[in-house]
Amino acid sequence: MPPVFYTLRAINGDYADLLSDSGQPYSITMFLLPEGVTVGDRLKLEDFQWEIVT
Repeated sequence: MPPVFYTLRAINGDYADLLSDSGQPYSITMFLLPEGVTVGDRLKLEDFQWEIVT
């Protein structure tokens, strides 16, 4: 499965609102994202693991 890239658009309590590079919205619990992630960060999802990318 190829990696998918997202931008963290907002944090709503325990959930993060993401937007993929293809424009698809996605919501996920903050617990699954890397520690220290903040609004505006770029994230990569690959092999069911999240990573902050620069």
